[in-house]
Amino acid sequence: MVDYQSILDFIFRFDTMLPNGVGTFDLGITERKRRERAEREILIVDTARRIAEEEGWAAVTIRRLAQDIEYSQPVIYSHFASRDAIVGAVAIEGFGELAAALRGAAHSASSPKNALAAVAETFLDVAFDRPAIYEAMFVLPSGLRFAKSDTPPQLRDTFDALAAVITPFCQDVEVATETFWASLHGLAELERHGRIRPAFRAQRLARIVQMVCAQAPK
Repeated sequence: MVDYQSILDFIFRFDTMLPNGVGTFDLGITERKRRERAEREILIVDTARRIAEEEGWAAVTIRRLAQDIEYSQPVIYSHFASRDAIVGAVAIEGFGELAAALRGAAHSASSPKNALAAVAETFLDVAFDRPAIYEAMFVLPSGLRFAKSDTPPQLRDTFDALAAVITPFCQDVEVATETFWASLHGLAELERHGRIRPAFRAQRLARIVQMVCAQAPK
């Protein structure tokens, strides 16, 4: 026969040992609420990303998100203070994916020069293959701070992935990496908006690689 009273006594004794009077049932409720909140945030970000990829960022509004995921607008605002904050969340995901792609490209290369070229090509591939994510990362207001103490780790990781292929050729790595990054972004934006000829992308990348390699210490 199950001694239910002993079980209840054990639960009561365990509850009283927890700090601040928090019991096991309270902990369970708190954990469930935390998990549900995290799941809602993921759903909001995933939905914003999907709409942006299918229709462009102009279609991503708080009202549209609330309609698509069947939440009220106040619920959306309880997770993200503004549309810009949602863009920032999508951008952070994008930076994490970009950093992994850049490191993978560099790892597969047979020499430092080839790694530099592979990273440059991969950066532009992301810009052209995933324009909505690229816009969130580099173009739209997102509230993200670059090169600051509170910069998200995904942004730092992306910068470090670029810096890793610059390091063999340049002494002032941070400035050189910023210049490399700016050059790639400029090429991406000019070509995405029809200002330069797509057929000559490879030649332009080769020039950038050549200029970086020319900075190598003699």
